[in-house]
Amino acid sequence: MSLGHFIKSYSKINIHLGVVKKEKNDFHSIETLVSNIDLYDVIYIKQIQNKKNKIVFTGNYAKGIGRNNTISKLLNLLEDQKIIKKKYLIKIKKNIPLKSGMGGGSMNAASLLNFFNKNNKLNLSKKKMVYLCTKIGSDVRLGLNNYSKIMFGSGEVKSIKKFKSYLIIVMPNFGCSTKRIYQNVKKYSKNHIKISKKYNLNNCHRLYNDLEKPAFKLYPKLADIKKTLQNLPNIKFARMTGSGSAMIGYFLRKKDAFHGTKILKKKYKNYWCITSKTI
Repeated sequence: MSLGHFIKSYSKINIHLGVVKKEKNDFHSIETLVSNIDLYDVIYIKQIQNKKNKIVFTGNYAKGIGRNNTISKLLNLLEDQKIIKKKYLIKIKKNIPLKSGMGGGSMNAASLLNFFNKNNKLNLSKKKMVYLCTKIGSDVRLGLNNYSKIMFGSGEVKSIKKFKSYLIIVMPNFGCSTKRIYQNVKKYSKNHIKISKKYNLNNCHRLYNDLEKPAFKLYPKLADIKKTLQNLPNIKFARMTGSGSAMIGYFLRKKDAFHGTKILKKKYKNYWCITSKTI
């Protein structure tokens, strides 16, 4: 009987998110610059003798996760394709807030898929791994490694030189509806990300998140958080990640991020506010 394994599933942030076009199926093509950060969920995996898999969510952000989640989708997919035949207990301690735009569920699925591929010696090709990810969610493949990376409008993903920054993450006491935000996107941007460019704090302030405008219209408090972040001492820039509701402040120095976090915790006493960094 297996003793079980613990793995870390790191969250991601969108440093840039451009909505390129709307597809015929009502989904949207995006280009995005992504980095993982040192905030993570902890996943425990153990082989069991049950007839069914068992999935348990614990931690501060376990509430609200339904039975049809990214982990159940992944396990069902792997079983349907006869990639795994055994049953597993999967316990996930949720430290990444739901509906924050930091891809907790998607990164969980990618981390678990990586684990199965390596630990069970599945020898799945990169193409097969990407295929399995896309069957679960459009951004799951972004969690297959912890490199900084660009996903283009075509869906192609390229790893780039590590993006370095200290961060303040602020999330209000509500989440955002990704569906509603995308429904309110009125204009589409051109592809601006180039694989040849080195992205850092000095040039990323020129980038943007196309979902901010519709999100701020639906949730005006997010605009207030961004304005507050932008007024902090020595901040480089502030930007929403994904479709929100987490807002990110980017800093060159750790002490500036810590100082800013203290200021924000006094102003937003009921909001989630932490200091973090890219990895």
